[in-house]
Amino acid sequence: MSNMIGIGPFITVPIIVASMSGPQALLAWFAGAILAIADGLVIAELGAALPGSGGTYVFLRDSFNRESWGKLMAWLFAWEFLFFGPLEIASGTIGMTQYLTYLWKGLAHHPWGMKLAASGIAFIVMISLYRKIHDVARLMLILWITTLVTTGWVIVTGLVHMNGHMAFSFPPGAFHLNWAFLIGLGNGTIVVIYNYLGYYQVCYLGDEVKRPERTIPYAVIISILAVTAIDFLLSFSFVSVVPWQVMIQPGSPANLALGSVFMQVIYGHWAAVLLTAMILFTAFASVFALMLGYSRIPYAAARDGLFFAWFGVLHAKGEFPHRSLVLVGVLAAIASFFNLGDIITGLMVARILVQFVGHTIGLFVLRRTQPQVKLPFKMWLYPLPAILALVGWLYVFASPAFEPGGWRFMAYAFTTICAGIAGYFVLARKKHIWPIAPTRRA
Repeated sequence: MSNMIGIGPFITVPIIVASMSGPQALLAWFAGAILAIADGLVIAELGAALPGSGGTYVFLRDSFNRESWGKLMAWLFAWEFLFFGPLEIASGTIGMTQYLTYLWKGLAHHPWGMKLAASGIAFIVMISLYRKIHDVARLMLILWITTLVTTGWVIVTGLVHMNGHMAFSFPPGAFHLNWAFLIGLGNGTIVVIYNYLGYYQVCYLGDEVKRPERTIPYAVIISILAVTAIDFLLSFSFVSVVPWQVMIQPGSPANLALGSVFMQVIYGHWAAVLLTAMILFTAFASVFALMLGYSRIPYAAARDGLFFAWFGVLHAKGEFPHRSLVLVGVLAAIASFFNLGDIITGLMVARILVQFVGHTIGLFVLRRTQPQVKLPFKMWLYPLPAILALVGWLYVFASPAFEPGGWRFMAYAFTTICAGIAGYFVLARKKHIWPIAPTRRA
C-alpha cells in the first residue's frame, strides 16, 4: 500500500481531471477500481498457487508451460520490464522533485536541475535498499506510518473544508455519453490504474513472505479496497478546495504541487510546508517499496537462464539480489530525465499486453492444462472477473491511440514487444532452448 499510495494521487489528480476537462473525470477512480479488483482476483489466485520471487514472471513462466511457451512469455516480461519498471520508479522521483519546487522556489525555473534532482533521488533509494530484507521491513513500517498520517490529514482537512459548489462545477455536456466521453474516461483510467499499481507487489517477494497461500490473496484484495477509498477521498478533497481550472494549467503551482497549494489555501504557508515535507517522505516510501520489488525481477530471470547470469547472484552477507538492484536503480535514474505525463502513459501501454493480459490468459491456460496444480485461493464467480479484467485492459490499452500523438505510445508498446520476440529467438538459438531444442515434458 505504501507503493500504491505514495505520491501518486498528489501528482496525478491534475492529469486525471485534465483527461475529461472537469471533475467528472473522478469517475475514472471507480472504473479503475473495478478493473483493479477484477485483476486482483486473478493475481490472488496465481500468487497463492505459484509463489516465488519474480511475481508475474513466475506466473507467465509456469502457467504457459515453463518448457515451451512459458519461456517466451517469461522472457518477454523480463524484457518489457526494462521498458516499464524504471519508468514507474522514475514517476515517483519526478513527483518528488515537483514538490521540491514548492520549498525551493527557483528550482521550477531550471528544468535540467529538476531532472538531475529526480535522478539523484533514484540513487539515494537504491543505496537505502542495499541491505537485508529484515532491515528493509523495519524501515518500511516507519515509512508506512508516515503515509497514513499524511493521507489522513489531507482527507480530514478536505472533508471539513469542502466546497460542494466547487467540487461539482461540471462543464457543459460533462456527462454526454459520446465518443469523447469514452476516450476521455479511458485515458483517465490509465492514470488511475497507475495509482493502483502495486497491489501485486507482494508477489515479487513470494519466496520471502510467510504463508504465501494466505498472505498474498489478503495483501492483494485488502490493499485494493483500502487504496480505492483513500485515493478517491484525496482526489475529492483536492477538487473541493482548489479550482480544477487552476490545477490543470501546465506549470502552475497547483499543477506541480497540488497538495501544497491545497494546504496553503486552508491553513497558510506553514501547513503547506509541513505537508510538502510529509508528501516527500511518503513518496520516498513508495519509490522505496517499488524498487524493492522490481529489483527481484532481473534476478529471477537470470536464475532461470533467461537474462544475463551476472544478475542472478545474491549478496554474500545480506542475501539480497544486489546486482539486480543496481541495474534497476541506474535505469530509474536515467528514466527520471523524461516528462511525467509521457512516462505514466508509456509505462502503462508498455506493460498491459504482456503483463496484465498475459497473466489473465495464463490463468485460463493453467486451469485448463495443469489440473494437478493446487489452487489454495480461487477467485469468486470464476470466470467473470478474469473476463472483465481482460476486456478492461484492452479498453485501457487502446484509449491513447485516439488522442493526438497517441500513436507514439502504441509504437512504443509494439516495438518493444517485437524486439523482445526477436531477442528471445536469438537467445534460444544461442542456448539451444525451445523452440530450437525439443520440448521436454513439463
